[in-house]
Amino acid sequence: MYILHILRVLTACLFFLGQAFPCLPAAAAEIDDAPTISASAAIVIEASTGRVIYEKNADERHYPASMTKMMTCLLALATLGRHQDIVISPRAAQTEDATLEETAGDVFSADELIRGMMLVSDNGAAVALAEASAGSVDHFVAQMNDEAARLGMTDTHFANPNGLTHPDHYSTARDMAKLARHAMTERAFRDIVDTAKAPVRWTLPTGKVRMVENTNELLGHYDGMNGIKTGWTSAAGGCLAASAQRGGLELIAIVMQAESPEARFTDARKLLDYGFAQTKLRRGISRDRLKKSVWVRGGKQATVAVHPVEDVNYPLIGGEEASHYTITYDLPKIIAAPTKEGQIVGRLLLNYDGQPVGSVDLAAEKVDAGMSVGSLFVRVFGWLLPTL
Repeated sequence: MYILHILRVLTACLFFLGQAFPCLPAAAAEIDDAPTISASAAIVIEASTGRVIYEKNADERHYPASMTKMMTCLLALATLGRHQDIVISPRAAQTEDATLEETAGDVFSADELIRGMMLVSDNGAAVALAEASAGSVDHFVAQMNDEAARLGMTDTHFANPNGLTHPDHYSTARDMAKLARHAMTERAFRDIVDTAKAPVRWTLPTGKVRMVENTNELLGHYDGMNGIKTGWTSAAGGCLAASAQRGGLELIAIVMQAESPEARFTDARKLLDYGFAQTKLRRGISRDRLKKSVWVRGGKQATVAVHPVEDVNYPLIGGEEASHYTITYDLPKIIAAPTKEGQIVGRLLLNYDGQPVGSVDLAAEKVDAGMSVGSLFVRVFGWLLPTL
């Protein structure tokens, strides 16, 4: 009876999806000519799905410069307490382009140091945060590369936490877009990169404060701009991860190897203008209405519901039709208990005319480890069970 119940639910869900996502054969409309930019590599994506709107040499390796600090910021936010004291080491103080001009022995809270790193791109702050987070820069860099692999950044390798030029420190516009897209799902990260001007306060020396301005010159000067991170070295050229939101549509543009610090902003404007002109967002199904189930091994229940982490919407580029979208799932048939509420277990894939164009993470509900008749059945006969 239990299996029959699951199959009835599955049949109902498939009928619903068939009504919601009819697949009609058609080609996307022609897209207007893309803008001319100075950058050697660039990409524009729709943030909720990662769908690519425009790309230029997006898989070409370049130095990412201080866009690297997006990863450093994410890991620091995940591992350090907001008010945790961090002592500036001699190595951090002596790092090239420590724009806060901190000295060895100075003390900051993690919050203040992260703000200084992201707003004025302080390289010494990145070293200090790495040391505090992982015990050493080398251990932190290993964690950066592990996280890059987890995010699917297949053409990226980090050699330091700040982006200073190193022959083994490289990325691509596509990979930087993956990093930026993930980072902007974190509220604390968004709040930092959307800050145009703020004080950075020292814990020691007591009372020392410096007002800093974000190096992202588009903040406050481009409609909807809300981040993310600049980068510049003579080897990397002008780099910029730029995000802007208008209405419900959020775009992320990555610029690498622009011909000058100023050109990175000009290029990003052109790319975002193009993206907003070409793209509309059609509302799809809310995350609460689109649920799927997977079998559970070793849990107090035999199945668990999974759902998208956000509403499923459809970016329509250059006159495309929402009716050409379909969805599929990249999801294991069986997962092991326990699972935490919100644990990512797979992806919902968006397809346009049968071609994959974007994805949304799928999160599981909570399941405690334990035993039940159903989960015992899954353990013994899992290979016979249908995919839910």
